Amino acid sequence: MPIPSIHGVHKRSLLRDDVYQSLRDAIVNGTFAPGERLKDTELEQWLGVSRTPIREALLRLERAGLAIAVPGRATIVAPFDLASTISAQQVVAAMHELAARLVVPSLTAEHTTEMEEANARFAMALQDQNVDAALLADDDFHGVFVARCGNTVIPEVLEQSTPVLRRVERVHFASFAARTSVSQHDEIIRFARVGDAEGAARVSRENWLSLRYALPE
Repeated sequence: MPIPSIHGVHKRSLLRDDVYQSLRDAIVNGTFAPGERLKDTELEQWLGVSRTPIREALLRLERAGLAIAVPGRATIVAPFDLASTISAQQVVAAMHELAARLVVPSLTAEHTTEMEEANARFAMALQDQNVDAALLADDDFHGVFVARCGNTVIPEVLEQSTPVLRRVERVHFASFAARTSVSQHDEIIRFARVGDAEGAARVSRENWLSLRYALPE
């Protein structure tokens, strides 16, 4: 299994979440290819952590649909699966729709300004064809609603369902079609500023469902 050339990128005090995110990102960006075996010893060398947080991260990746445990053999990177990706997309769209509906009535001008700044960074990243920066900015934009919606189940469900969409998001954000997300974000902000929860919820859902254009036929 080829691994990144830089070893020990994480110290032993690394949080479990950081190990998971590193492995997740390596799968999503293609460093680890579909069907590739994920070997504990090589992952330990790369991440600079013990086997325990790696095994915990692999279990989370399996639950997220990005890895498959082959009994008695190994854990491999899951191949792209259209049906599970569509299912995850539907759940994620519904969660962001609900978050918008819950949070907009109590949203402040400070929060919408935060969304505007995130969307400006998103637009710039798309223009620069910087997919990683676009993903971060998009997360920051939608995170304003999720972090303040008051429903703790929503982020838990999103953590479970969103990772499998990352592959599709990377394809989408590398295409010209992603520019429509910038205007959709602007529309969400406009509805949020006037307290229109239903309008913001509807466009939030449409925004996530627009990923269907990046799905293979």
